[in-house]
Amino acid sequence: MSSTPLLRPRAGLFSPFPNANLLWKAGALIAALGIINGAFGAHALKRRIPDPAKLQAWGTASHYAIFNGVALLAISMHPRFSVHRFAGPAIGIGALVFSGSIWALTLDHGRRFKWLGPVTPLGGSLMIFG
Repeated sequence: MSSTPLLRPRAGLFSPFPNANLLWKAGALIAALGIINGAFGAHALKRRIPDPAKLQAWGTASHYAIFNGVALLAISMHPRFSVHRFAGPAIGIGALVFSGSIWALTLDHGRRFKWLGPVTPLGGSLMIFG
């Protein structure tokens, strides 16, 4: 292990985020959300949202959630990156912010979540930096 503070694992009963088990669970949950929302968008939303651009955005958010969930699953098995203090959390939080904001904006007919538009790129940036 490196002596870099970002890569130094901590011992103890309650390990700080991240740990391999938490990253595995987060990756599985994010991938499952992507699959569920992708199926929902392909079947139920087609009848409710006539705008093809919104449906395409929904699909993109679902794909990114799946890809980043799988990335977290892979990171959780890596000996160094499973305890890295930035990589896993950045990918997980970024995926939730990116995909979640797109899903909310797609479902928002009353424009209540309009403020999430500028938040979406922040989630994308976190995924890239992770």
